[in-house]
Amino acid sequence: MNSEGSLSGPSSSSRGVADVAVPAPARKLAHLSPQERGARGKAARNEVPRSSHGRWEPAVNRRDPIELLEEQAASRVPELVPIRYGRMLVSPFTFYRGAALIMAADLAATPRSGLTVQVCGDAHLSNFGVFASPERRAMFDINDFDETLPGPWEWDVKRLAASFEVAGRDRGFTPAQRRGIVMAGVAEYRRWMRQAAQLRNLDVWYAHIEVEALFEQLRKVATAKQQAKAQANLAKARTRDSMQAFSKLTHEVGGERRIDADPPLIVPIEDLMPAGAEREQVEGELRGLIRSYRRTLQTDRRHLLEDFDYVHAARKVVGVGSVGTRAWILLLLGRDGGDPLFLQAKEAQESVLERFVGKSQHANHGQRVVAGQHLMQAASDIFLGWQRVTGFDGQVRDFYLRQLRDWKGSADVDTMAASLMTLYARICGAALARAHARSGDRIAIASYLGTSDAFDRAIADFSTAYADQNERDYQTLVDAVSTGRLSAQTGL
Repeated sequence: MNSEGSLSGPSSSSRGVADVAVPAPARKLAHLSPQERGARGKAARNEVPRSSHGRWEPAVNRRDPIELLEEQAASRVPELVPIRYGRMLVSPFTFYRGAALIMAADLAATPRSGLTVQVCGDAHLSNFGVFASPERRAMFDINDFDETLPGPWEWDVKRLAASFEVAGRDRGFTPAQRRGIVMAGVAEYRRWMRQAAQLRNLDVWYAHIEVEALFEQLRKVATAKQQAKAQANLAKARTRDSMQAFSKLTHEVGGERRIDADPPLIVPIEDLMPAGAEREQVEGELRGLIRSYRRTLQTDRRHLLEDFDYVHAARKVVGVGSVGTRAWILLLLGRDGGDPLFLQAKEAQESVLERFVGKSQHANHGQRVVAGQHLMQAASDIFLGWQRVTGFDGQVRDFYLRQLRDWKGSADVDTMAASLMTLYARICGAALARAHARSGDRIAIASYLGTSDAFDRAIADFSTAYADQNERDYQTLVDAVSTGRLSAQTGL
């Protein structure tokens, strides 16, 4: 990892009460010395011992997980909701990916140190990956911020750690292997946070993880075949851009480019509504959306976007937990028919954390996502912006926009050996600590974590217990589908 910079803020006062609203990270620390900030971390440790994070028992009044999923479904596209359930049914791991609200409700009842950062809100291992920086370098970082909000840093750590326990079970790893993987990731989070506590603010802010540097670590634990596969995956990621999407997702009709239909996963706009004045109005609104969204970009990037013209749009199903929210892919063309830009406009709803830590300071949830992403990521997409629009049904919704593909790549967890998953856990732990250090009081958090592995062991205990809970919740979904309570569409 290259170290170079951060904006930090003081945390709230220490507390162990689960239902206290969490304020946004404060930004001014000039009146506190490093020694005073370290003392705050130690005070929090005395009030909320690190070992307390290892306990997990479902609350007596714990909400039915299916009810929580149904609450989310109420605001989603009805015909797409069964696809979400079908994807969550594949395994306990895919269920976990879609269960951010369920886990947020559970985490609200767990101990808190009272130290606050900008959290991802859904920091499971599949929400990290490779993407291109504006300077065209392959970076590794968190890549999903739909749930981002100021909140307890421990929640991100627990969501990430438990995802490795769940994934390790899916891979058939032994309990000892799984515990080793989880502890390695948490130890790296702790190590990097302690390192960040010693760095200058700018050094923390400029810190980033370049993918090429990771291959040095990979060579220490991977076979030649595994290294070759990783290099091939990186090379493939570099091809995932607007040109690749253009050739894969579009065809020519009457001299014009159109996005291919692949229902229900990709549905062109003309297939969602009849031809005529209504569709012309909607396409006019899409052009208006792009024009108004430009205003949320930096002025130089706004100028670049003005050189592209809207051509076509389609609704697209994305992810696991996001399925059913409205997501559009927008095709724009630049200097000629061979100069495409694919944007994705993804609906941003209320964060799953808001009912537990308080409302966002941003009235527009698209802006909430974008602001959180800029704060946590070392580098963000040049077209990342937001907008509020009125849908076909007259409902007002928030969206954030970015490039559909920009060297996006992810780890192949389904075939990952235990040694490689251990390395991957360490990389994710470092990336999460780097992101948290930019917004929270890194000195206080480092002091809270300490030099021993007490916190690592506690989180490993929590991860085992919560993975058991996740399996019970997964079975609840299986039962709900088998009894007809929920309808699931599999294979999509």
